[in-house]
Order: sequence, then structure tokens, then C-alpha cells
Amino acid sequence: MSTQYKATELDKAYFITITTVGWIDLFTRLEQKYVVIDALCYCQSNKGLVIYAYVLMHSHVHILCRSVDRYSIAEIMRDFKKFTSKKIIETIQDESESRREWLLEYFARSCQYLKRDQQYKVWQDGYHAKEAYSLEFIKQKINYIHLNPVKDKVVTRVEDYYFSSARNYCGLDNELEVFILDI
Repeated sequence: MSTQYKATELDKAYFITITTVGWIDLFTRLEQKYVVIDALCYCQSNKGLVIYAYVLMHSHVHILCRSVDRYSIAEIMRDFKKFTSKKIIETIQDESESRREWLLEYFARSCQYLKRDQQYKVWQDGYHAKEAYSLEFIKQKINYIHLNPVKDKVVTRVEDYYFSSARNYCGLDNELEVFILDI
């Protein structure tokens, strides 16, 4: 297995992207967004995940982070994706979701070529990780993360997107605490 885009070293910062299968716009409902936010909070409190910047878009998550505990980023991402997959499916089944049948069918079909027995597949395999190797890279990725909702025309100002650390960096209320870098 290639390690080119994997977080293989402990205590290094990484820019990570996690994407839904088929780039499905899954995170359009608050319930689904809070599954991700709550899971990230759990990883911060219990697995040593330090988040410097993040954005939760409709089909993917970008995170600039590192691990400061016994869990590697790879282990944290594995557990995060496994937990959120189950919780997202539960939320689709239990909450009012107009796309319920379509989503469940799509996630079920996404399992048809898997070697392991699995009923639903929410996230694409793996995750895309790039080591944060310089201050310039870190600045560029924080700007990229914060500008993502503006580029997608979800908001016109970075601080207006609630599920982004841009709000933390602007001193506004937010759902997820981050370690603010003074860069």
C-alpha cells in the first residue's frame, strides 16, 4: 500500500482531506454536520487530536492537524471514519431525510466491490494527507481551508461559514475549538 498520502509519522502536522463516496453532498443537514463535529471533539478530548484549522463542506472535510498522544493520525482517522459512518447511517435512518432511500441505496451499492463484508460505505477509502513541512505550506493550507466555502459560493466572507475554523481565527462563536496559529 502506498504511503505517499498517508500520515505515517507521529507528532507531525498534516493537511488531511476526507471525502464521501461519489462526492455525495451529504453534509447539507445539521444533524449530519454535528455527527462530524462531535466526533472531532471526541478525538480532541480522547485521542490527542490537535486541530489547527478545519472546514466541513457538503461532501468533504479538510483538517490541518497533528496527534500529541499515543494515537497516530492514521489510527485517529480510521476510528473517526468508522464511527462517523455508522452514526451517519443511523441519522439517515432515524431523522427526517428526504433523500433517505437514495442515500442508503447509494451507500449500499458502494460496497459491492469490497472484499470485506460491509452494508454501507459512506467515506472513500483512506484519506489524503500531506505533511505540513513548512510555515509557508501551513499558511497556504489554512487560507485554502478557510476560503473553501467562499470559492464554492456558500458564503461571501470566510467568517460567515459556521463549520469552519475561520470563525475561531476571527474570534467568533464556533462549535469546535482549534489551536490558533499565530502566522
